Amino acid sequence: MAIEPRLLTERARDGREDDSQSDLHTEHQILNMGPSHPASHGTVKFIIELDGESIVDLDVQVGYLHRGFEKECESGSWYQAIPYTDRLNYNSAILANLGYCMAVEKLMQVETSERCQYLRVVSGELSRIGDHLTRAGAACLELAAMTPFLFGIEARELAWDLQEILCGARVTSNYIRIGGVKHDMPASFPAVCRENVAKIRALLEDFDDVMTENRIFVDRLRGTGFLSKEDCIRYAVTGPLLRAAGVAHDLRKTEPYLVYDRLDFDIPIGSVGDNYDRYLVVVEEIHQSLRIVEQCTDWLEQNPGPVDVDDPRVRWPAKARVFNKMEELIQQFKSVTEGPMVPAGEAYHAIESANGELGFYLVSDGTAVPWKVRCRPPSLINLQPLPLMVRGALLADLIPTFDFVNMIGGECDR
Repeated sequence: MAIEPRLLTERARDGREDDSQSDLHTEHQILNMGPSHPASHGTVKFIIELDGESIVDLDVQVGYLHRGFEKECESGSWYQAIPYTDRLNYNSAILANLGYCMAVEKLMQVETSERCQYLRVVSGELSRIGDHLTRAGAACLELAAMTPFLFGIEARELAWDLQEILCGARVTSNYIRIGGVKHDMPASFPAVCRENVAKIRALLEDFDDVMTENRIFVDRLRGTGFLSKEDCIRYAVTGPLLRAAGVAHDLRKTEPYLVYDRLDFDIPIGSVGDNYDRYLVVVEEIHQSLRIVEQCTDWLEQNPGPVDVDDPRVRWPAKARVFNKMEELIQQFKSVTEGPMVPAGEAYHAIESANGELGFYLVSDGTAVPWKVRCRPPSLINLQPLPLMVRGALLADLIPTFDFVNMIGGECDR
């Protein structure tokens, strides 16, 4: 459905439109949208060429939130880079923490404890749930559907409540550490987790009842923002956009890390690759993440153990030990002032973030400061084919398409 208008646009560009069209002597309108626009989910600018209300071409201009993330990481110790990763995708900060710390651990050849890996999966999936609920809820709001937006945001707050109990923060979490996590889960977490998961599922049912078969919502999404499987692969698109086009690629399954290979969950895929498929894929991924959280919580209740590597050269000592033992205080002082010495070498590690493959390429010269930090942000990669997705579409189709691309400015521009 979405291909035909693009073909008409291509014929018009080739000068093959009929004489009645060419005799109108009309000029295309150039519309500047952004960089500060309430519907752009961040600071990004669209230069849109319009023929009436149809998009002839689109130029996406990014870089308004460029903060020198990689160079900032190269100016401090390996530990000091962790809070910077929080500010990449602020909807799912824990996943960015995880990707960076696992890349450092790969350089150091450090294997984290089993309990730590389960805690990382729980925190990462809660982060993914919050990100997906923000994406789906905001898409509804911008199509003038206020009620399902409130359902989505209420469910997100429940997920963030669990995140706050686990690590003490709701947005910029700073929970993952090199060699472990900040601390173990509180004893109250499993009970609250089961209660909140049940509430989130109930809210998702309400969300589904008012949106999934809603005639207006379906008509606004189905057949818009089409991107074929071949174009996804050509542009290196990953995440829900790729899976909505029918490619079952998810790093949690194709290149398992942590304990994902022990868990029972499915990878939802679409068949068309339009905005409606992306919506269905994102909502189903929330359900799968809830399954993962439940399985990991059950395991954590039954299997106590350490959450950090027992190596003072890698992991900062816990505060309780620092406050009561001189040796731990000395180690804390040395770790903060000097930082861990990472062996010389290079490493790349990628995880499946809410938007797709989030990777970190690190180079160490053997000192306490990274020589090179490079981020592979899915928000930037997935944004590249946006002009292809909206050419020939109506101007009103741009916003829901951009919603489900889910570009986050901090991650895109870095």
